[in-house]
Amino acid sequence: MKTVSIGKQDFASLRENDCFYIDKTDFIREWWNAMDDVTLITRPRRFGKTLNMSMIECFFSNRHAGRADLFEGLEVWDREDFRKLQGTYPVIFLSFADVKSTSYSEACARIKQNISELYNAYDFLLDGNLLNDNERRQFQAVTPSMSNPEAEVSVRCLMNYLSRRYEKKVIVLLDEYDTPLQEAYIRGYWDELAAFGRGLFNATFKTNPYLERGLMTGITRVSRESIFSDLNNLKIVTTTSAEYATAFGFTEDEVFHVLDSEGLSGKKADVRAWYDGFTFGGHTGIYNPWSVTNFLDTGKLEAYWAKTSSNALVAGLIQTGSADVKKQMEILLSGGCIQVSMDEQIVFEQLGRKKNAVWSLLLAGGYLRVAETNSGNGCGCRDYRLALTNREVHIMFEDMIHDWFTTPDVDSGDFVRALLAGDIKAMNYYMNRVALESFSYFDTGRHLSGTAEPERFYHGFVLGLMVDLKGLYTITSNRESGFGRYDVMLEPKAGEKLDAIIIEFKVHDPEDGGNLSDTVAAALRQIEEKQYDAALLARGIAPEKIRHYGFAFQGKQVLIG
Repeated sequence: MKTVSIGKQDFASLRENDCFYIDKTDFIREWWNAMDDVTLITRPRRFGKTLNMSMIECFFSNRHAGRADLFEGLEVWDREDFRKLQGTYPVIFLSFADVKSTSYSEACARIKQNISELYNAYDFLLDGNLLNDNERRQFQAVTPSMSNPEAEVSVRCLMNYLSRRYEKKVIVLLDEYDTPLQEAYIRGYWDELAAFGRGLFNATFKTNPYLERGLMTGITRVSRESIFSDLNNLKIVTTTSAEYATAFGFTEDEVFHVLDSEGLSGKKADVRAWYDGFTFGGHTGIYNPWSVTNFLDTGKLEAYWAKTSSNALVAGLIQTGSADVKKQMEILLSGGCIQVSMDEQIVFEQLGRKKNAVWSLLLAGGYLRVAETNSGNGCGCRDYRLALTNREVHIMFEDMIHDWFTTPDVDSGDFVRALLAGDIKAMNYYMNRVALESFSYFDTGRHLSGTAEPERFYHGFVLGLMVDLKGLYTITSNRESGFGRYDVMLEPKAGEKLDAIIIEFKVHDPEDGGNLSDTVAAALRQIEEKQYDAALLARGIAPEKIRHYGFAFQGKQVLIG
């Protein structure tokens, strides 16, 4: 097998060193023949976006003219009409991958630095008489300290100079356009950076007489109103679009061919379970290329993709999300599907408020896959049945949730072991220790409306139980049994000689009088009076094998009885 180079994103280097490569050059033909002025393609991270952009640059850029060696033997080179296109256009390739700044000023400075470095690569344009005095001053003013208005028009100006120098319009490639926008949302400077980005994108891509084609890649489809409000020539291709379905990621045929050639045919089922599950357009069976190449390199099945960057935004949105978000995560973690009506475009400033916005982000990021698509509802949204993508993603969420209930002094496993042992004293000790650290993250206090929303924590707690007890119990919450709906039920799986458990949560209201012990007693009475045991008894579980627990909460104080 050829050398598997991990992380190499430069197409020329990959080909010159004869490294392992799955041919994606038909993307060149498909994109060029589409004849769209500006194309935005969204795909999850580590899905070959940067490598494909480098491939496009190597193919079209006149700086790579005569480099037939890079493409000989690949699919695009079989077409004579495309062989004639190689190396015939001026191409600008800009990336925002490294713009991960903690403040607006730092983000702008980083973008300006990248543009300044781009200009440095073309400083030969200052030679001769191509530029007049004003243009020469503009060119030399492009530095990391230039003003925002100067930065916004800088790429357009460079396109002007290149188009005159080569007497051809310019192809512009912008990789990871949304990386600074995601950081801006997380760090709290979204509005300022969105305004700056809007000016830059519109000057570069809107009614630009020097533009031949534009191609942008990213993870998310940021709403047109936020960034592309004036860009009416933009073709948007998301994970649910039919275009370019197999251009990013590996198809099952491609993966299985490599496994067969390397004598790894017996690993197909394992590789499918771990790294398959992505659906682009109507094409199912797309594999995670980063994880597959790492597996080919090491021979080990591990969660490679989940470890490549921070999942802080995803974790935060789920952790602080509503009770409904956590209920749906329970379904997903148990292997089920959720039905969601959503618009794929991401409005970052609404992520914490807009219903179902979190699922749009998770779908775009590759954490969820589309199991089924239904017709639109007439409001710009479509109905989707969504599931966790594969085993690797499942493990990522399990680890993430486990960390929510782990403090420097207490691991969630301590509480679980006490629960299984029926040790109420230990349960109270560990639960109160975890509560001090975890409750604020789940917003168990007063919400903005002024009303308590304790279910945010309750269902986060259920998620934690599902992670630690999934092998022993079937865990359900908020389901009907007897004459009401219990909070949590743990039913032993077949063959497990364990007690079933029913848990009822109650928030102590000082206005009702009494103390936490009275609230615990009320929770236990409710289990009895509502006959929550009914579902378990109907399944043949003996009454003496069913344990009841009442959890009483007051602020960050917990009492279990």
